Amino acid sequence: MGFPEKDLLHCPSKDTIEAHFMSCVKEADALKHKSQVINEMQKKDHKQLWMGLHNDRFDQFWAINRKLMEYPAEESGFRYIPFRIYQTTTERPFIQKLFRPVATDGQLHTLGDLLKEVCPSVIAPEDGERKNQVMIHGIEPMLETPLQWLSEHLSYPDNFLHISIIPQPTD
Repeated sequence: MGFPEKDLLHCPSKDTIEAHFMSCVKEADALKHKSQVINEMQKKDHKQLWMGLHNDRFDQFWAINRKLMEYPAEESGFRYIPFRIYQTTTERPFIQKLFRPVATDGQLHTLGDLLKEVCPSVIAPEDGERKNQVMIHGIEPMLETPLQWLSEHLSYPDNFLHISIIPQPTD
C-alpha cells in the first residue's frame, strides 16, 4: 500500500511544504489586500511566519499574521474572502471563487449568502429538510454569521476559510 497520490498532495520535502504554504498565504493576501501586505513584508517576515507555524510558536506566527488579518478602518472588510469549500457528494468536490464580504447595499454577507451563491443545494434542498452540515474547524457556525468575522477569526494559518460540507447522518 503506497501513498494515496489521487487523494492527497504529496510533498516530498519540508521546503516543498513551506513553498506551498507561502503560495497559499500570498494568494489569500492577493484576494484580501491586492497583495499589498505580503509585498510590504521583508523576507525575514515571511520566514518568521513559516517558522512560527512550523515550530508551533503561536506568538512568533501571530506577530506577522496579524498584519494579514487587518484592513483599513475606512473599509468594512477585506476586498474578497479567501475560502475553499470541500464536498464529497457532488461533481464539484472543491469550490473557490471571488466573493465579497459586503453586499453592494453595504450589508455584511453571511455564510448563508456565500453558500446560496456557490452551492445552493446545501442551503435549500428540494424537500425543505437540511441534508448537510457546514463545518469550519470542526464546528458548525450559524449561517447568519458574517463572512468577514469568520475570515478574521476562523481562517486557517494559510489565511483561507476551509469550509467542509458533510452529509447529515441518516437515522
